[in-house]
Amino acid sequence: MERTIGGTDRPQAGGGRAPAHPETRIPESCPVVRMVTVRLNRRSLRGWHIRLLDQLGQRPDRRIRIAWTEDAGSLPPNAELLFRLEAAIHGLPRPGTATAAEPVALASYEAGPGAADGEIVLDLSEAPADPARAATWRLDFDGVPGEAGLLAALFGKRAPVAALRGPDGAPVAVGRLGAESHTVMLAAFEDYLARTITLIVAALDGARATRLPDGTEAPLQPGSPFDLGGLGVGRRAAEGLARQVARRLYALCFHRPQWRVGWRRLAGPDLIDLRRHPEGGWIDLPDDGRRFYADPFAIARDGDVTLFVEEFDYRRGKGVISAVRFAADGPQGRPEPVLELETHLSYPFVFEADGQVWMIPESHASGTIDLYRATAFPRGWVHERVLVDGVVASDATLLHHGGRWWLFATVRAGGGSYSDTLHLWHALDFRGPWIPHRRNPVLIDVGSARAAGAIVERDGALIRPVQDCRGGYGAALGLARILRLDEGGYAQQVETRLEPGAAWPGSRLHMLSAAGGFEFIDGSRPARPRLLG
Repeated sequence: MERTIGGTDRPQAGGGRAPAHPETRIPESCPVVRMVTVRLNRRSLRGWHIRLLDQLGQRPDRRIRIAWTEDAGSLPPNAELLFRLEAAIHGLPRPGTATAAEPVALASYEAGPGAADGEIVLDLSEAPADPARAATWRLDFDGVPGEAGLLAALFGKRAPVAALRGPDGAPVAVGRLGAESHTVMLAAFEDYLARTITLIVAALDGARATRLPDGTEAPLQPGSPFDLGGLGVGRRAAEGLARQVARRLYALCFHRPQWRVGWRRLAGPDLIDLRRHPEGGWIDLPDDGRRFYADPFAIARDGDVTLFVEEFDYRRGKGVISAVRFAADGPQGRPEPVLELETHLSYPFVFEADGQVWMIPESHASGTIDLYRATAFPRGWVHERVLVDGVVASDATLLHHGGRWWLFATVRAGGGSYSDTLHLWHALDFRGPWIPHRRNPVLIDVGSARAAGAIVERDGALIRPVQDCRGGYGAALGLARILRLDEGGYAQQVETRLEPGAAWPGSRLHMLSAAGGFEFIDGSRPARPRLLG
């Protein structure tokens, strides 16, 4: 579990089983685009445009050209003031993907005066479409062309759907974008822009999904680039900027998240069968107020149930992996640390294989996915090997299926959210070597990409607990049915969405684990005040 900037946002109402969408499409593989002309607005060039062109240019067989426009751009003038103020208050690094850039930074790219055979025009400007260029892809967010769609989503506290559309308006590629913070607009804006780059690069490289996993279609483009569904960003942002900043400052300075783990004895159907909270509710795993517990993973072994958690000590400011044994009447004592590194640790994915117990804890700061082996269970963990190197990965989760091991993780490449981009690897042995899926990223969806626990087989189906982060990190728990898992593709369908409520008071519902007749979840209670400093 990551810590995020600012406070927390309450998820939207609603839950239960979602309607099935049998028309959900599996991501298609299309030819790689070799010739790209990127249409940019000279007056609203930003850092993300330069980063996008750098990534597109990494293919030696691709030719990139630039066509300039001179329109006014879609963001209101005071947006830059907001970004500068938030960067100063929260210590955010600049320049970044949202920072204004000068066209001279792209002087090395060839101008694109005319169309060429096999060319795709990637139009990232807000200027009227060029009728001379038929093969044009245009970008919009929630149906709004240009970056104004992202600003509208931030004010509306929703996860935007990014769509690349062809000349007929039909989507070429779509993804639901995520942000780790919904309380600092600059941080969220840059998360969204980073994942937009991922979407565009994947589409030009041939990986294109035209619908979201739940069957949702990308919103249609409105008639005007500035038609923001009644939001009126240009006027309302100017009038409400001070109030928005003050609310975010208050949330950041006076509140902190209060995560907790809940448990219950299973005397009937579990959460996957119930698809709702149990009638008896949950019992809190107690803490002393100086730390919290999160990311529960339970394992049954030798007649005992051991619960592993992330233990986060407020004074030390980092997480360690702790464990506690459960008997028939509940926890036997308090969780005690069993694995600690210099970096923050969380999501202790524990599993048994080859007669031994193994763990893959999350430590994205290391840039690796690592395997540990227990020498004196539940203590005595030794580093066995690096499974995947050079990757900022969250919540790595293993599955043995079809005679092959599969590794699921959300990957943060080039900035952006930790929660919206799913990558897969496969191997014949869980120790590796691990082969990246050739369709990576197989999913861009902040509502269902990130893992929320171990994948469970139920009635011949694979049910994958997922985090629904559309309302912020860990806002709700989803249960997704895996429809396809092979070397050629991946698809899933979210069937159920569970939220906090009377049986689990708070603002977050984050994880699910079960073993040996116990079931565990985690999330947050209502925030407690804290003093400045």
